[in-house]
Amino acid sequence: MKETQTIKNNTKSTETTERISGSEAVIKCLLAEGVDILYGYPGGAIMPVYDELYKYQDKIHHVLTRHEQGAAHAAQGYARISGKVGVAMATSGPGATNLVTGIADAQIDSTPLVCITGQVASHLLGSDAFQETDIVGISTPVTKWNCQITKASQIPEILAKAFYIAKSGRPGPVLIDITKDAQFEEFDFKYEKCKGVRSYKPIPNTEENSLKAAADLINNAKKPLVVWGQGVILGKAEEEFKAVIEKAGMPSAWTILGASAIPTSHPLNIGMVGMHGNYAPNVLTNECDVLIAIGMRFDDRVTGNLATYAKQAKVVHFEIDPAEVDKNVKADVAVLGNAKTSLKELLPLLNANSHTEWHQKFKDLYHIEYDKVIKDDLHPTKEGLTMGEVLKEINSQTKGEAAIVSDVGQHQMVACRYAEFNKTKSNITSGGLGTMGFALPAAIGAKMAAPDREVVMIAGDGGYQMNIQELGTIFQQKVPVKIVVLNNEFLGMVRQWQQLFFDRRYASTEMVNPDFVAIAKGYHIDAKKVTERKDLKAAVKEMIDCEGPYFLEVRVEKEGNVFPMIPTGASVSDIRLE
Repeated sequence: MKETQTIKNNTKSTETTERISGSEAVIKCLLAEGVDILYGYPGGAIMPVYDELYKYQDKIHHVLTRHEQGAAHAAQGYARISGKVGVAMATSGPGATNLVTGIADAQIDSTPLVCITGQVASHLLGSDAFQETDIVGISTPVTKWNCQITKASQIPEILAKAFYIAKSGRPGPVLIDITKDAQFEEFDFKYEKCKGVRSYKPIPNTEENSLKAAADLINNAKKPLVVWGQGVILGKAEEEFKAVIEKAGMPSAWTILGASAIPTSHPLNIGMVGMHGNYAPNVLTNECDVLIAIGMRFDDRVTGNLATYAKQAKVVHFEIDPAEVDKNVKADVAVLGNAKTSLKELLPLLNANSHTEWHQKFKDLYHIEYDKVIKDDLHPTKEGLTMGEVLKEINSQTKGEAAIVSDVGQHQMVACRYAEFNKTKSNITSGGLGTMGFALPAAIGAKMAAPDREVVMIAGDGGYQMNIQELGTIFQQKVPVKIVVLNNEFLGMVRQWQQLFFDRRYASTEMVNPDFVAIAKGYHIDAKKVTERKDLKAAVKEMIDCEGPYFLEVRVEKEGNVFPMIPTGASVSDIRLE
């Protein structure tokens, strides 16, 4: 430890530094940023950092996942439910490239991650050395920012900048690659948190004129429709959002990642938009006169055919990222800024309203969907178990308080449609990238971030097997996550498309599965298989009551389909009920 004296503005200041290695500096930076859990997998090029991490086991809990992709997804689950930055670490070459899918997933879903990778020594860069890969070049399109460190003295400033960029404004993943010699090199360490980056403005100014124009359109609307996305949750704007829609009496629908910002049971919550969303909000998108988009990016799964999407409506877009405005749908009024601030300033400008006749249209269309789809999903009379009735039973026994972590496929759409969410940050899934294999490691991260919450993972038999090795992480870390696999012995969503659009040519979608219960028990996880309706309730109760991790396989109907459905390229008003 040494002191250095500097003269600034005629004032003497004493700064304390200590001479340490680059690898120890990495750990001290993480501690300074409040990191308490780190997901990763060691290897040669990152070994110096792991050696230092060994000395700090009482301060940072390292979780050894069974695959680097699992580490990235676990960090995502941690970040999504906690609102903090998730951290993942891997070695060079294949270790680094194995992180990329999780990084890409985090980028499109606006999840704050800092990923740290080891790299070969700086004098070997570009020589095709053992396990050398240009991870900075590879990850550039799927990161918010990335950087390679070749000198130990760069570590504090760059890691501080990494955490600031990852969590500020519209969040996203950052990758920092550190050469092995920089990890060994010693320097005088001092850490200061980053408070800003030149030319980077994470939150644009909210203009008063835009707010007034938005309020004017909303106040004069006869048929307003709100579509909200994850920006409400990321902006911690749930209360402001609720106040706005309640004052203006506006029916409000959600994108997949926006789910749970307000409770499912809220009278103004009229369901999900998009390809497998609810009938009423999809159809009436093309009847509303003002469409208010809040913290969403008009993804193609939400809009369907853009040429026919809400052409009759004035569009108001509340958005933190200027790049999203007018990208897919032209906004008549764009309100830039953080949703919490924008909605708070909008509220006093709004007139109280109820829109009773407009709401009745949504209720009428809901009854059509209920009779055609929902009734058979939740209260089936046929022999085979449906995915919907499994979700209904989980809702009943968790009272809508659980965090649902779903994988990608039919079960994901069913989970989003039928799970009841009474708390925010309760729907954790891969939205934009649609990453099969996401759920199991993400559920680990979610449960470790929120140990007092029930975390239930929902997966299909296909996606579950993509990262099934993370059962080993659950076993070693004793993570009491509840695992539900809805097994239809198919890659269900692909099979549904093959049935509807490819004349039932089930090419490479039928699964020959192992004994899932035996595999779970091999990891010392309590497990059960349900094949009949009469056993479902007791099995779900046993799972929820279990203090440790639990695996439940439910054999569901083999060729069940998820409806409603908007065919690719069709208009939202062409949504099919069968």
